[in-house]
Amino acid sequence: MSVQTDVISHGGGLVITPSTAYKRTLWILTFITSLGILFGLHSMIAGHEHTFGVSREVPWGMVLAAYVFFVVTSTGLCLVSSIGHVFGYEAFKPIAKRSVYLAIATIVSGFLVIFFEIENPWRMAVYNVISPNLTSNIWWMGTLYGAYLFFMLIEFALLQVGKHRAAGMSGLLGVVSGVAAHSNLGAVFGLLNGREYWHGPYLPIYFIVSAMMSGCATIIFFHWLGYRINGWKMSEKLQESLRAVGKLGALLYIAIIFFTSWKMISGIAGKVPGKYEAMMAVTSGPYAGLFWFGEIFLGLAAPLIIILAVRARNIGAMAFGSILSIIGIFVMRYDLLIIGQIIPGFHTMHLEGVPGILPYTPSLHEWMITIAGFTFCGILFMLGERFFRGHLSEDH
Repeated sequence: MSVQTDVISHGGGLVITPSTAYKRTLWILTFITSLGILFGLHSMIAGHEHTFGVSREVPWGMVLAAYVFFVVTSTGLCLVSSIGHVFGYEAFKPIAKRSVYLAIATIVSGFLVIFFEIENPWRMAVYNVISPNLTSNIWWMGTLYGAYLFFMLIEFALLQVGKHRAAGMSGLLGVVSGVAAHSNLGAVFGLLNGREYWHGPYLPIYFIVSAMMSGCATIIFFHWLGYRINGWKMSEKLQESLRAVGKLGALLYIAIIFFTSWKMISGIAGKVPGKYEAMMAVTSGPYAGLFWFGEIFLGLAAPLIIILAVRARNIGAMAFGSILSIIGIFVMRYDLLIIGQIIPGFHTMHLEGVPGILPYTPSLHEWMITIAGFTFCGILFMLGERFFRGHLSEDH
């Protein structure tokens, strides 16, 4: 599929005429997104207790996992892109503009899904300003992500007009606010001492490292996809940049495998009540399939093997590994969120009638809102390719 049927010179610039396939794809994505939004609005009217699969015992579900996925990916895109245009490493500069745009698209998609996860989202915007709670990690998360989005929008606008020095300064502010917001998101989980599976200083660090891993996968796949739908051939300079991103991604895959291995070892060998039961549910219980195939194979092993096999030189192969990784990373976020809640708070008391593992199954409403987040991100990506002329500030 090509986004244009013709590219002509007009007024010293390029005019890209969208093809029928482009228009049809955009309409399909718009229809799915609109349908998901309708499901989300219905859930706000009818109530989450009637439309979501969550419960009093498992209050966070797939929609929140989708939010975590999008904001993690956005932060990763910001961090990886900043290596070039903020910190001056030449190999990473060609990916800057599209990566910054994708960082904006993913965090806006995250805001879309969290809007329907919060039953009264307008209260958050109002009381965040008029009644701030400085001791609340969630207040800091909303505030810092708002600042992060602001700086990323300014950075992208400056890149559009060619003011790269000012864009670098705004990008640096975006990096600082993004890292602060993202480590704070890890603290939202890590400071919950009533949830042994999450508790500890590990999660804020893990979130930053896994964010960069997610950012690398997203950069490789969407750059490859952008050039395919535009019908362009990549310059050697851009290919070298994506190879550098692939090498960084390989290092980050190894780092996350290291993190995950020690999380498993400490969870099983230490036999900490609550954490041990959760880890057993992941490794050999009802969530083992999602963990071993989705999180480990798709999210980590397969893309790492592909990058090593092609020595980070075949962009098409790395793009295939990246889409596998993106799927696996979503499973990774889902596992992290759900597994931390499925062990009952009174599990050590052996109460009769209390299940050993609390049940949770995403509802149709949760599926539709989550899918709408992905299709909305797809819409923003395609509009970016159209209205920003395939981000032609990069060599192509």
